[in-house]
Amino acid sequence: MKGRIVSVVLAAGKGTRMKSEIPKVLFPVAGKPMLQHIVDILVEAGVEDIFVVVGYGAEKVKAAIHGPITWVEQRELLGTGHALSQTGSKLRGYAGDVLVLAGDTPLLTVDTLRALVAEHTRGKNAATVLSAKVPQPTGYGRIVRGNNGSVIAIAEEKDADAMQKKINEINSGTYCFNWAKVEPMLDRLSANNAQGEYYLTDIFSLLVLNGEKTGAYSVSDYREIMGTNDRVQLAQAEKTMRLRICHKLMRQGVSILDPDTTWIDADVEVGAETIILPQTIIKGGTKIGGNCHIGPNVTIDSCTLGTGVVVRYAVLEVAAVDDGATIGPFAYLRPGAQIGRQVKIGDFVEIKNSSVGQGSKVPHLAYVGDARVGAYSNIGCGVITANYDGTKKSRTEIGDGVFIGSNVNLVAPVKVEDGAYVAAGSTITEDVPAKALAIARARQTTKTDWRREED
Repeated sequence: MKGRIVSVVLAAGKGTRMKSEIPKVLFPVAGKPMLQHIVDILVEAGVEDIFVVVGYGAEKVKAAIHGPITWVEQRELLGTGHALSQTGSKLRGYAGDVLVLAGDTPLLTVDTLRALVAEHTRGKNAATVLSAKVPQPTGYGRIVRGNNGSVIAIAEEKDADAMQKKINEINSGTYCFNWAKVEPMLDRLSANNAQGEYYLTDIFSLLVLNGEKTGAYSVSDYREIMGTNDRVQLAQAEKTMRLRICHKLMRQGVSILDPDTTWIDADVEVGAETIILPQTIIKGGTKIGGNCHIGPNVTIDSCTLGTGVVVRYAVLEVAAVDDGATIGPFAYLRPGAQIGRQVKIGDFVEIKNSSVGQGSKVPHLAYVGDARVGAYSNIGCGVITANYDGTKKSRTEIGDGVFIGSNVNLVAPVKVEDGAYVAAGSTITEDVPAKALAIARARQTTKTDWRREED
């Protein structure tokens, strides 16, 4: 968008239909709060000054949302018109345009905002509303147009007459205002309506009465402007956003076999030629390299994966996996897991707060916690690092080229140095020197003819 433009985001309401003490704008869509989506697209659009009007749960909202924001508080929740008027002292003397958005419309796109501003500028309007034609307009304000196509009023659902309720063009709650012309009208708003509030939508009829020009930009996909007033609409927004994310990634060279069963958060990055199979959930700020094979039935949360990584039937949380590693099936990487290049983490293996060096293998049925495993070591079936003594946690150090036999207990703190072997079934409580063989188990005793034959 060319030229300086400021934005005001209205985010003061509680959202009573959500049936929650959480402010409505903090409900997440595709992994981040609705209001954060709005702030992010404004930043992407090049808006330099963003004012966010908060009221209910103001401190919670301020703590959860980040960006170049100037916070404005609406102490009495008297409607959208009153909310915008609270920015008066912040915008005093400003003569440009103001984008006004609702904090609960997370599906808005940068392209739509730019088109709204372009239409506003082209028409030399005092006010321009973003609208859409919808199959079911009930519950939304209706756009009332004059004979010349201008917007002469916006009728709220509770105040609309029978004819107005037949209109299927609705108000999105997003506007572009010529601030010098709109600001004086804020003092003329009245609360004489069904809700006893100062409607921002009344600005349009006031401007028309004052001889000003008003208009609308109608978005082609009405789903983009749908609000989220209850949890049903929240789920609808979630589905639309996630499909949008999948489609964007596919156009960038990612193969997603079934977008309907693949959930990817908004801040996730995936490299080209990666294949994502059904029933996969990728959350947080996860970054996945190219040529990976993810799924089916995988959950990845806030992780970093290199190139050529394979993950099947596994859960990864706050972990890092280097190039060419294989995870799963049925593996669990917990926070702090760092998996090196070409490592194999097999079935029913749990790794927590531990690093596993290049080329090492933990093939199956093992727990590695608070440990360091060097390069090209092998951790046998049934091995555990006993890292907790009931009071504190201690670390296990395993060097390069180490072989740990099956069913070994490594009682931390303990070290197994480079090239050492640990015999199967051992419980190791003392350090094992390099290239040594450690055996810590009772000698086998066999008693012949011990079992009597039954009569």
